[in-house]
Amino acid sequence: MAEPRSPREVFLALVHGVAEGRWEELPVLYAEQTDVVHPFHPRRAPALRTRDELREHFRPTGLGPLLIRRPANITIHETTDPEVIVGEFEYQGTVAGSGEPFALPGIFVLRVRDGEIVSSRDYFDHLASARVRGQLDALVAPPAGER
Repeated sequence: MAEPRSPREVFLALVHGVAEGRWEELPVLYAEQTDVVHPFHPRRAPALRTRDELREHFRPTGLGPLLIRRPANITIHETTDPEVIVGEFEYQGTVAGSGEPFALPGIFVLRVRDGEIVSSRDYFDHLASARVRGQLDALVAPPAGER
């Protein structure tokens, strides 16, 4: 049996998989039961707790323009806990069609056990991401029940 991926390898597979749009491959980077939160999400999105929820999270919506991106400025900090790393990065790219350049910074704090993400704290610039995807109004509008 192959040796499980290290936390560093899992982080790199995640950020490159997102950049390359390998959506169907991303959920298998996570444990069946996991805990993924986005603390800076403007709507305080609920935690993603299962691989099935992550499958839905990564499912392409077809909304907004195509983003051509690559991970850049990657720095991985190892901690005294061998399961935990902190990965700093940004997605750099352009919006297909308009050619508008963008840089979206992020920091992921991952706990990887037996080659799978068991928890992740994803600190990401959701406002800049929504702006680039043409979805800023939808992100900051009050929920339907509060209008």
